Amino acid sequence: MARSEKKARRLVVDGETFLWYLSHSHHALGNGQYEDCCETLVIRRFKARGRLRVVFRQGPGRLVPDGYLMPSGAVATTEGDLLNLHEPGTVRAMLDEALAQGWLPANASVQEMDGWLLFEAVATRRGAAPAD
Repeated sequence: MARSEKKARRLVVDGETFLWYLSHSHHALGNGQYEDCCETLVIRRFKARGRLRVVFRQGPGRLVPDGYLMPSGAVATTEGDLLNLHEPGTVRAMLDEALAQGWLPANASVQEMDGWLLFEAVATRRGAAPAD
């Protein structure tokens, strides 16, 4: 049974509960074709108003699911590095990196970060071997 795209999942870090979910957006061109595909990972502290939106937009050298070759939740570079945003370990590494770069979970606002700026550090945290 497939998981609901908007149903939040729990992640407990040092006794603190966070909720997260992944969504996909794009612009439909018709005839089953899409452009401007984007994966968005949303993380928030349990019972908090503020949230972090980590956005991965399609672009040169950057691959996001487009309904054909990339599986749901996968973001990758054309050099071969890949992260699966459905994996709790990847979300934990993304959370750790966002906190290291200054995200404040107690802030009541919505903050957006470019996921590609976090990609390399998260891949390193996840133990991914760098592409040659």
